[in-house]
Amino acid sequence: MDKAFSRSGVVFFSDDWNLQPLQLDFSLRLFGKVFGTVAIAFTGHALYQLVAFFYREYTSPVKNLPGPPCSSWTYGNMGEIWEAENSALHEKWVSEYGPTITYKAFFGMNRLFTTDLKALSHMLLNGSIYQKPPSVRYNLGQFLGTGVLIVEGDKHKHQRRIMNPAFAGSQIRQLTEIFIEKSLELRDVWATTISSQKQSGATIDVLSGTSKFALDVICLAGFDYRMDTLSGGNNELNEAFSGLFSPAPRVSFIPLLRGLIPALRWLPTAHSAESKKARASMDRIGRELLVQNKHEILNSKATSAKEDFQKRDLLTCLMRANMADDLPEHQRMSDDDVLAPQNQDVQMRLREELFTLDTDNPTMDELSSFTYLDAVVRESLRIHSPIATVMRQAASDDILPLDTPFKGRDGRFHRTLRVSKGQTILISILAINRSKEIWGEDSFEFKPERWESLPDSVKSIPGVWGNTLSFLAGPRACIGYKFSIIEYVLCLLFNPQRHY
Repeated sequence: MDKAFSRSGVVFFSDDWNLQPLQLDFSLRLFGKVFGTVAIAFTGHALYQLVAFFYREYTSPVKNLPGPPCSSWTYGNMGEIWEAENSALHEKWVSEYGPTITYKAFFGMNRLFTTDLKALSHMLLNGSIYQKPPSVRYNLGQFLGTGVLIVEGDKHKHQRRIMNPAFAGSQIRQLTEIFIEKSLELRDVWATTISSQKQSGATIDVLSGTSKFALDVICLAGFDYRMDTLSGGNNELNEAFSGLFSPAPRVSFIPLLRGLIPALRWLPTAHSAESKKARASMDRIGRELLVQNKHEILNSKATSAKEDFQKRDLLTCLMRANMADDLPEHQRMSDDDVLAPQNQDVQMRLREELFTLDTDNPTMDELSSFTYLDAVVRESLRIHSPIATVMRQAASDDILPLDTPFKGRDGRFHRTLRVSKGQTILISILAINRSKEIWGEDSFEFKPERWESLPDSVKSIPGVWGNTLSFLAGPRACIGYKFSIIEYVLCLLFNPQRHY
């Protein structure tokens, strides 16, 4: 068909005229305008965020706090912290500048640090204000999913309310047999390793053994799933765990950038593909366990055979509570939600106490009756806290009360500290657990006897257990601390002390 075009108002017809180049040119121009608009908007937003970041840091109220000089604009004081032992540098700064200080993080970020117990109590008990920073939640979520350890606000309260009964003392008491079974298995593994070494002074890999013990116990007591890593078992879930938590070959800043800047979360890391595959395996196995448990619970209801359904793992306990007939629908959780050798005297006294029991299968009541064992556990977890530090970020402006006033850079003394929205705070669990001002001059020494008569200052520590911060406090306190304590008692203290 002839093509028509117009020039100066006159219409011409031609078989050779082709409009495709004009259409392509128009499309390219339109794409260029759209792309340019998006690029300008993105650049403008990035510049706004950058200006807002530097303005917030420049006007931050915590700049008035005393603290160490910044050693690098790029790294702040983080390089010094990385090179020092856990909490050691923070404790040094506290002794020099006082209990409430500030130091620099990356790119001039002001970080608040305090060992003031009144301030710590305020932060830990007001979890709706002082939350995990988004970067921490993102990075942890890549490994753990969006469960109770990650979520904040009403979602966290909702999940915690459902999960609390599964970690109650009565439920943990029913899991004692599992703990004992695996602790005896670990004892036998170590005994075999020692007997196979001909030379004197046999060596065992305690970290490897205790890690396998913990994994076996968590899977069996938590999900009724046998990993059997202590006995050399290898299965899909074991491979997934190994791939997900294997150490990186080198230090990388990409995870840090992905956590701080959401727009860069597409950047791949050295373990991206392996981690994605491992998470997929874990999610699939988890959902299979959920389906299996749901069927068993529903069948027990249908046949009225509740007495016959005696599975005691935490997943079943949690699902029973979540599927209760009298639980309102809005309170139910979705499937995604469910998902010391140098102390010879201490060892001798502990062994003497433990050998008063003529069994390798103690009950919870029998373990609770050992007062010196309890003191050793508390002292061990005081000095060797499972987690050294935690990070919090203010979700709104707040006023932080202080026990000890600070002398600001303005030369005045202050009994409160204004905290702005977005301010990050480092809480050092070790610094509190080893503070000489709280525990006395021997705070760094391992002395279980101190628990026979604690100083009054210890009572002010806002901990959920043992007058320490080892399991934190408030709404974000460790939900499974009783589970962890029983693991620790049986794995490293009761059976090993009786047999080695």
